[in-house]
Amino acid sequence: MNGVMVCVVVLAAASAFGLWQRRGDGRLKVRDRDAGRRLDAAVLGAELGHRATLVQFSSAFCQPCRATRRTLAEVAHMVDGVVHVELDAEERLSLVRELGVMKTPTVLVLDAGGRIVTRASGQPRKADVIAALGQAV
Repeated sequence: MNGVMVCVVVLAAASAFGLWQRRGDGRLKVRDRDAGRRLDAAVLGAELGHRATLVQFSSAFCQPCRATRRTLAEVAHMVDGVVHVELDAEERLSLVRELGVMKTPTVLVLDAGGRIVTRASGQPRKADVIAALGQAV
């Protein structure tokens, strides 16, 4: 009977953790560590947008990265002065470590000056990206 209770507790804890993790996945939020941090064209290897830049860290076999790429490209196409830059996390490992990117896709929303306004770990919703751009512009 003791083993059954241990299994039940472990399953309940794992389920609670999974639900908590899923709830935050893809949500755009501001992190204290990002406050005041700026990225420029030299660091990104691409020009910044005149109004904002959507930076996506991806990996080769990441399925959500493909959907995120389409979403961000659509938003960048819809809003004038917004550029979408996709970076391979494996190729830019030092930048990944410096920015604390823990999983792909990770999306950073930068303002016109390259300041990190917000970030999302996981696949963000299109409406959330558009709302984050409202903060950046």
